[in-house]
Amino acid sequence: MADRVKAKPDLVLGCATGRTMEGIYDALVTVADAEGVDFGGVRTFNLDEYVGIAPDDERSYRHYMERYLFSRLGMDRANTHVPNGVAPDLAAEAVAYEASIRAAGGIDLQLLGLGSNGHIGFNEPLSGFRSRTRVQPLAPHTREQNAAMFGGDPDAVPTTAITMGVGTILEAREAVLVVTGEHKAEILARTVEGPISALVTGTALQLHARCHVIADEAAASQLSLSDYYRDAVRHQPEWRAYLDTLD
Repeated sequence: MADRVKAKPDLVLGCATGRTMEGIYDALVTVADAEGVDFGGVRTFNLDEYVGIAPDDERSYRHYMERYLFSRLGMDRANTHVPNGVAPDLAAEAVAYEASIRAAGGIDLQLLGLGSNGHIGFNEPLSGFRSRTRVQPLAPHTREQNAAMFGGDPDAVPTTAITMGVGTILEAREAVLVVTGEHKAEILARTVEGPISALVTGTALQLHARCHVIADEAAASQLSLSDYYRDAVRHQPEWRAYLDTLD
């Protein structure tokens, strides 16, 4: 991400939230500080926001982004976009969000996590691959997974969210899916190596022209072609340079 900003100071970055992203943002801040990368011109669009949660609520994704990224990189708040979960007309908010992405020239780099049921953004199973930003009902499993932000009570988690659609995500010029932990191994294998199906919306990324998947050993433990992936990565200059820093 830092390299992309160096090459394009007004980069349009698609942002995600969650525990995995906290580590990524920590690392990004460290790199930006060490290398003097200026994020003042970067424009961001978040994947989603809970319906009924105000931007200044500590449980909102706007608040999350302020805490983990925006305030730490001195970003211009006018350039940061998160869906408004308390907009008086949610359908109009979704349409306006899509229009804002188009007006920015589209997303250059989209950061993604993977839900335990295979969702990207809040695109729950059976979300259409051409879907756009919209209000999406949340699956009970997703609400259970996200209960920590709501005192551990799944019933306190909003039942709906505004999310970028699968089609919106697929239009990003580059995507990075980051998955960690053994509990994500089975769904990652289905996402990367399984059949393309709306039952696992993450499989739509198999259709993306430039999507990188980064996984730790635990999350990658059920991939059947992991030896091939390791060999292929070592023959890609960009990733080879990174691996050299680890050797």
